[in-house]
Amino acid sequence: MTDRSGRFRVYRVVDSVPHYNFQAVDTPTLYTVYQSGYDALQPAVDDLRTGDLVAATLTGDPGREDEPWRLTDLDRRDRVDMAFATDVTPPEAARDLWTPGTEEPTCVVLREDGTAVGVCCVQPRAHLPEGAFVPNVLTGLLPLESLLMDLPEMGEPAAEALFLDPDPPDAEAYSAPYGVALLFTDDAVALPDRFREAYDCPRGADTRPDFDPYGL
Repeated sequence: MTDRSGRFRVYRVVDSVPHYNFQAVDTPTLYTVYQSGYDALQPAVDDLRTGDLVAATLTGDPGREDEPWRLTDLDRRDRVDMAFATDVTPPEAARDLWTPGTEEPTCVVLREDGTAVGVCCVQPRAHLPEGAFVPNVLTGLLPLESLLMDLPEMGEPAAEALFLDPDPPDAEAYSAPYGVALLFTDDAVALPDRFREAYDCPRGADTRPDFDPYGL
């Protein structure tokens, strides 16, 4: 068995999947981690949410890709409050930002009373697995760490994030060639709540869509 220690971003996938995905912060490595069977560590494991930043030690066999890793140490350091909405109309800022043929994420600063408090980013579907946006965010397959830790043109970390998909998770064809990420700093006051209300993402609610990640 091998130990891996470091910082990881937590992705809870969906309730039907009995494990978490841990995206290493310092390397492009995604670990599947058991969700239960931890005795004294179990309450801390149960409290994990998508967007949590943790310091952890994992133990497992790198040669067995079908076998999840097991946590032996866990300390939550931070949390980006993440919400999700699918089959929705993108906000005007995203529609204005999108340029056909774009292959890389593009962002624009969002302001509140003249103060920069966040960014709106459009993520092209072109290079995402199966072209899915929110499902790939939920599984940790869309690299987000550099964006979460350092918002473009702001140099500050995100405190909360809304991920908006113009199409449902199981769509066979897409009405829009991109997904939308709205990310806000701690300085944001009213703007995140306006978007949460518009997209039915109440603060504190589990807004992960119900889908079969193995069926994509």
